[in-house]
Amino acid sequence: MRFSRKIAPEKKPRQNFITKKRLREDEINFDKLRSYRLDRVRKELVKNNLEACILFDPVNVRYALDTVNMSVYNMHNLTRYCFVPVNGPTILYEYFNCEILSKHLNLIDEIRPAITWDYFSNGDQANLQLSKWINEVKDLSKNYFKTKKIAIDVLNGPAVTALNKEDIEVVDAKLILEQARVIKSPDELTCMKAAIEVAEKGVSKMRSDLKPGMTEDELWSILHKTNIENGGEWIECRILSSGERTNPWMQESSNKVMQQGEIVAFDTDMVGPYGYCADISRAFVVGHKFNDEQKKLYSMARNQIDHNFRLIKPGMSFKEFIKKSWVLPDEYYGNRYSCMVHGIGLCDEWPQIRYPTDGGEEGGTFEKNMTITLESYIGKIGGKEGVKLEQQYLVGENGLELMSHHPLEDI
Repeated sequence: MRFSRKIAPEKKPRQNFITKKRLREDEINFDKLRSYRLDRVRKELVKNNLEACILFDPVNVRYALDTVNMSVYNMHNLTRYCFVPVNGPTILYEYFNCEILSKHLNLIDEIRPAITWDYFSNGDQANLQLSKWINEVKDLSKNYFKTKKIAIDVLNGPAVTALNKEDIEVVDAKLILEQARVIKSPDELTCMKAAIEVAEKGVSKMRSDLKPGMTEDELWSILHKTNIENGGEWIECRILSSGERTNPWMQESSNKVMQQGEIVAFDTDMVGPYGYCADISRAFVVGHKFNDEQKKLYSMARNQIDHNFRLIKPGMSFKEFIKKSWVLPDEYYGNRYSCMVHGIGLCDEWPQIRYPTDGGEEGGTFEKNMTITLESYIGKIGGKEGVKLEQQYLVGENGLELMSHHPLEDI
């Protein structure tokens, strides 16, 4: 079955309704934004001698075609995907009876119903459905990737095996999409600014509402509410902890009651308006009075970010950055964060630049119009508390330009 882009008229007219414009909506040229991103995907396919890709990851589907439907659900169910050839029509394979959701997107040439073959959706008919999907891919190959080599980002084992039996080679589309997403257009940067502004609105409210007797979950919910009511979408993690739960790092928010004088630290990981991520970390103290040990931890975290901020310029290799980066003292090194720098866009993106002992010397250079975050976690091994800070930046003409403006603590 095929769906045309024309939707049959309603039998009864819909009622008019009023919508409120989202942050910076008038500043974004959505046609340019979408065309830029799709063009980046196709150029990366050509660069890698590929003729087409199939994308299941909702973040990648959004980047390529700007179409959205149940993103979190489709992160763990192969029930929605798209086909992007270098030459030929873009095809969205949409979830059951949801074709109308993307009718307004002019970069989608055709909408077809998704063929699913997972056990949840099909039970003992899963293998039959898989055969139907394989035939669909074979049909696409005859017309749009005659080399029988296709890039796919997410796929289960039975599907890979079945494609290989048909002599269709599957290569990882992750490289294609990560490289496509590296360099941001002006419209993307505007989207990111809007997401950061929403996040910082939530962070400011978290700071002002923070008081003894709140639970970590109660504090964390403020960011969620702010994100949703301002057109945001979801939050990747729920990393917030207080007191002794801040060391070691990476504990998620709980029903722990926060006490006067405790550190509270968190990482937003917030997918906000237009699907772009605001990824900043802040550390407060309940009552906003740091003791001497807390001041030491906070100052070290600021020093790490400030030092690394001054290093990075367009053209600097990742390898050179690692050699010159701020040195974490031995008594804190065992509790180090997973990386010093990572890319940011629709979510955390390539590159992820790790500490030297973690195999951090990868190829690549910082380029103008990359967007990145600088990370720091300072918590002594066996220590009582820790501090997590993170700032978001644009790689500008002469160095890094700060994108996240919620003030750090004045200690």
